[in-house]
Amino acid sequence: MKKGIIIFLALVFLFPFCASQAAQDMSAEDFVNIAKKSIHEISVSDAKVLLEKGGHIFLDCREPKEFKMGHVPGAMNIPRGVVEFKVGKQIPDKNAKIITYCKFGGRGCLTCCTLCKMGYHNVVNLAGGWLAWEKAGYPVE
Repeated sequence: MKKGIIIFLALVFLFPFCASQAAQDMSAEDFVNIAKKSIHEISVSDAKVLLEKGGHIFLDCREPKEFKMGHVPGAMNIPRGVVEFKVGKQIPDKNAKIITYCKFGGRGCLTCCTLCKMGYHNVVNLAGGWLAWEKAGYPVE
């Protein structure tokens, strides 16, 4: 009997929340488009200048397997799925200059947006991501 009551209460209190979320029916592309409105992006040529200048953290938010296949020289890898849990330990300075990137730009946008919400002040995303960097013929590790 107690188990039934607990399930009933969970449905009464949780179902409206879940139902309202499902009613929005947002796609991954929708989330990326919303994130893009609140972040700054830079071109690969500007990112290369900043790499050469130094003082910027290139944060590759792809999966470790993707990172091992090639990345921006000196880049740090924190996958998108765990960035909220790991970034504070790996980049404790909220004023650090960070350039996020992924394969195409979507995960980079979401990561950039997340970091801004977490209080990081100098975060930009690499427009076009890793593929744009590689296509430009820029250095890779």
